[in-house]
Amino acid sequence: MIYRGVPYSVAPTVEPDVWQWQFQIGDDVKTGKTRTRLGAMAARRVQSKIDAALKLTSTAPVGQHNDGVDAP
Repeated sequence: MIYRGVPYSVAPTVEPDVWQWQFQIGDDVKTGKTRTRLGAMAARRVQSKIDAALKLTSTAPVGQHNDGVDAP
């Protein structure tokens, strides 16, 4: 699936009501799990995480990483 130009995936795990997700922005890959009964809700949560990651990426000053440490 693609949200705001960012490919992402959401898949059920063997544990009931737990979904594993992944997305990549540039070279940065984010992964995690979320607990919900509905796949659509899991997808919406990943989309929210993508929005937050894109916001951090767009507000990072030139020459700085998102963690606030100056680039070498």
